[in-house]
Amino acid sequence: MADLWFRWRQFIIAIVGAGVVMALALLLAGLVGGITAETQNTLGGVGADTWVLTTQSGGRVGQGLLPDAYVPVIARTPGVTRADPIVLLFGTNLEAGAKTVSINVMGAVPGGLGSPTAATVTTGRPVTGPGQLVADSASGLTVGSQVRVGSLGFRVVGLVSGRTLLAGEPMVYMTLSDAQVVGLAGHPFASAVAVTGTPARVPAGLQALSTATIEQNTVSGLSGAVSSINNTKILMYLVAAIIIAALMYVSALQRVRDFAVLKALGSSTGALFGSLALQAVIVSLLAAIFASVVCNFMGGIFKQQVAIPTDAFYTLPIVAIVVGIISSLVALRQVTGADPAAAFG
Repeated sequence: MADLWFRWRQFIIAIVGAGVVMALALLLAGLVGGITAETQNTLGGVGADTWVLTTQSGGRVGQGLLPDAYVPVIARTPGVTRADPIVLLFGTNLEAGAKTVSINVMGAVPGGLGSPTAATVTTGRPVTGPGQLVADSASGLTVGSQVRVGSLGFRVVGLVSGRTLLAGEPMVYMTLSDAQVVGLAGHPFASAVAVTGTPARVPAGLQALSTATIEQNTVSGLSGAVSSINNTKILMYLVAAIIIAALMYVSALQRVRDFAVLKALGSSTGALFGSLALQAVIVSLLAAIFASVVCNFMGGIFKQQVAIPTDAFYTLPIVAIVVGIISSLVALRQVTGADPAAAFG
């Protein structure tokens, strides 16, 4: 502890440097959490208990089409209280003047499942007819603006918040018929049928999946991106370990004579290394505390939603202790190589 105080400037630099890197690791965990959160907000916000899709869709909305004619059949099925068709189009371009925005489109029956309600619209009003559009605020659109999606022109009548998919791409909502024109050349097909209740059976070639399963399947479609983010998070912790290891190595070099004196006075190599390991753990824990605070102010550097899971904060101290112990190993040679005779040289 005396050495920590004596070299406090060096340790502060290491704490801040490693802390910023750990904060980035927390934010990366938040990006993965944000992908899950946005999927739950958007698909869970449809209000369906069950989704009916084609068996060729792989359990993901937007990956297959079924005829509108199935909707009344499903609506009459025992266990179903309401059934509404939905069209979901990914990666569609929206033109607002000279600006082009990449969006996801959800087409639904006004007032039906999947269509924004007065309770979910934060500004303006819900879609009530053709040519109207409700957009997520992440799109940068404003109520009253005129936009174009595909071959159709729209007026933005309302805004919602927190409705994105595919790592922050904003949703826009329009009538089912408009979405069919935009993405399906006007053909009477739907991506899925949103159902309240659980159908006792579905027509051949279709499958009924719970909302939780649909959300899970949608997130799994981004497994490559999630894996890359998680690997980068591990790299961030490795960088933090390198920063603290560099500090401990320099500190050990400066204290070789101190180690020799302490060995001459009877201190064991294990006790001396334990003191270095304790220093490294203290620095790592202080960096973790710094990271837990500063990450709350760094979320704005990412365009997509950042939702840091609670367990990330719980595991961070454990990671910090491991980082500290690993970092202290670089100074082991300086401790074991210290010659007690050097204390009298």
